[in-house]
Amino acid sequence: MTRRTLTAAVVQAGAPLFDTPAAVARARELLRAAVLDHGAEVVVLPEAFLGGYPKGLDFGVTVGSRTPAGRELFRRYHAAAIAVPGPEVDELAATTRELGCHAVVGAVERRGATLYCVALLFGPDGYLGLHRKLMPTAAERYLWGQGDGATLPVVEVGGARLGTAICWENYMPLFRTAMYAKGVDLWCAPTVDDRDAWQATMRHVALEGRCFVLSAGQYLRRDNLPADLTAGGEDPPDTVLIGGGSVIVSPLGEVLAGPLRDGEGILTAELDLDDLARARFDFDSVGHYARPDVFTLHVDESARLR
Repeated sequence: MTRRTLTAAVVQAGAPLFDTPAAVARARELLRAAVLDHGAEVVVLPEAFLGGYPKGLDFGVTVGSRTPAGRELFRRYHAAAIAVPGPEVDELAATTRELGCHAVVGAVERRGATLYCVALLFGPDGYLGLHRKLMPTAAERYLWGQGDGATLPVVEVGGARLGTAICWENYMPLFRTAMYAKGVDLWCAPTVDDRDAWQATMRHVALEGRCFVLSAGQYLRRDNLPADLTAGGEDPPDTVLIGGGSVIVSPLGEVLAGPLRDGEGILTAELDLDDLARARFDFDSVGHYARPDVFTLHVDESARLR
């Protein structure tokens, strides 16, 4: 029997904040490195890689109050976000066409006056679509709007089905069930969650969905932020703001690569796609282990955003 394999890579790197051209150039560089140097066929970049994740910034928000300085900081953040479709998407699409790979790239989308945290999907034919984060986490809610059910894509990748959940969407049981029902085999989880507990979540999702989990996290230091945001700060420049933890997990919860700590890097693993059937032999959460006579899930995938 011919073995069905696929080489996957997760990229751990810090995203330039307020410098979209630099972020796009870095994303293209990292995609090339993952494919040309590591042989990756599927590459996942972290959450908010284009547009940036403003870790530690409060945008002048307190309950019932905003500040002029915070509004100006948001203006800069809004200006650094990308339009979809747009020139930045076109550049990345050209890169995946050139490399013949699939990629999931975290970004901040500017849609009118509202920003959304998104995962952009690309393939050998270029741009394939996006997923908008359904529920921004905690203080992210004053920066990003809520996505709707219209952007829950699953794409075919070399005999497997790829889908994505951004950061704490991975904690939403009904979201996970909806994606399992779409037959996700490669579960891509761009994130900025660097806690040890995240590793348990990634292994749980792999076991529950009996899927490969590809989690790419940022590694960001204070000196990666623009100088005007760090001048006069009490923390030393090499203070780690986001500590990585990127990881690749098998459908039986075994860690295949990572977690990566203490710096940037690219993790790769050769995925044996026949492990999907082996793992689902005794558990299939939306198949033989489901009880549709007892439980039903309704998912509204209609477009609600203007």
